[in-house]
Amino acid sequence: MAATTSAARRNAAEVPVEGEAEPLLDTAPDAQPGLREYLEVKRAALLAKREAQRTDPLTEPHRLRARTKAEERSGVRRIRIRHHQILSDSPLDFAGYDLGPASPEIQLGVLSSCLTHIFLIQAADLRIPLDSLEVEVQADQDPRAGQPGFEKVPIHPHNIAYTVHITSPAGKDRIRELHEMVERKCPIYNLLINPQSITGRVVLTGSPEEV
Repeated sequence: MAATTSAARRNAAEVPVEGEAEPLLDTAPDAQPGLREYLEVKRAALLAKREAQRTDPLTEPHRLRARTKAEERSGVRRIRIRHHQILSDSPLDFAGYDLGPASPEIQLGVLSSCLTHIFLIQAADLRIPLDSLEVEVQADQDPRAGQPGFEKVPIHPHNIAYTVHITSPAGKDRIRELHEMVERKCPIYNLLINPQSITGRVVLTGSPEEV
């Protein structure tokens, strides 16, 4: 009797009631703990952002800023981005205190974070339910780069590879669709795979002149 009642409730829940909002995601009747509820919130925020951009479109791009200062005596690099702070430091054997990851490690973390976020956005947009999501990024960096015999070894991290671990009731075709859309939309992934130009200048403190 209880099973019949439960099934009846599920069937009733699947029938949309006039005036009620359509479910945001194609979720299973008995949703598992995890990301599905968050993805509904993410989809609502995404749709709201699109509507805001439609009614009040941007007139110029956002200018992103980050600033890093070397702390006195310790040399710890304190990265400031808006009201956030991230510490970057050297290991103990290189005059550091190991208070934070090195810059190349942060770069891998930035890629993994961005990929993770875009997976969430696109899953919400495509109505693909996810129960768990984790992105691992690896790369090689050779400290011998540029030394005799290693002139052709890149000084920068290379052989970058990422692995996405997903738990989802969606089929393989839908997950492939999600993956393709993520690689098309992820800002940091596309930053790294495409050539970039960077300009730089040096200013002496207390002097109006550039070096």
